[in-house]
Amino acid sequence: MTSVGKALRLLEAFRATGPIAGVTELARATGLPKSTAFRLLNQLERSGFLDRYGTDYRLNWLVFELGNRVADRAPADLRSVAGPFLSDLFLHSRYVVHLAVLDHTDVLYLDKVYGHGGIKVPTAIGGRMLASCSALGKAMLPFGHQNAVERILEGGLTRRTRHSIAAPGLFLAELRRVAQHGVAFDREEAALGLTCVAAPVIHHGRAVAAISVSGPTGRFDPAALATRVQSAANEISALHAFHLREQEADAARE
Repeated sequence: MTSVGKALRLLEAFRATGPIAGVTELARATGLPKSTAFRLLNQLERSGFLDRYGTDYRLNWLVFELGNRVADRAPADLRSVAGPFLSDLFLHSRYVVHLAVLDHTDVLYLDKVYGHGGIKVPTAIGGRMLASCSALGKAMLPFGHQNAVERILEGGLTRRTRHSIAAPGLFLAELRRVAQHGVAFDREEAALGLTCVAAPVIHHGRAVAAISVSGPTGRFDPAALATRVQSAANEISALHAFHLREQEADAARE
């Protein structure tokens, strides 16, 4: 592996270690000799990708800046398109609202809207969750992601809680219900005490994203919000498609 590859592995290791980590921890996470890790971490610090935090290192704002320059996989900016609808859902429900995409067999969170107090939801922008255990994942999988479904089944369904679906037959039946009704539920499958309802953002029959509302089990009725979440997802789908057509028209004129 080249020095560039080793340095990139060190940056990637922060996904598992957290925002602050020491040389020993990062060397262990990457399998690099401690001396090599120390040398490359110093180079990354001098280049502005890392800061020293005592004897540890933490990601610099440059990484944040670059991350926010990443375009969504679809040409239109989903975060900008979905933002107002996420705010509307939060104002109506006062529960946590998410926007996410499917990355291989994981849900990757693009945005999160929440308020003061309430239940703690174990998610973060840029964080991940198993698609098979989340309403967001189940909302996207039936729509153009058969390869991801097959990989999930080949790898075995993982239980995050005692409520997570572990039987392949039950999981496939759940996805068929989502495909039929256009809305998915997560009743404490991702985290105990947390219930969620989600709907996909569709473009040409494929789910390019999904939105959800999550709340505390017992106080939150996901079925009561299902229609509103699905309606918001449909509006995002339509506006996203409109922006794509505009971009295509601009490209053709150029």
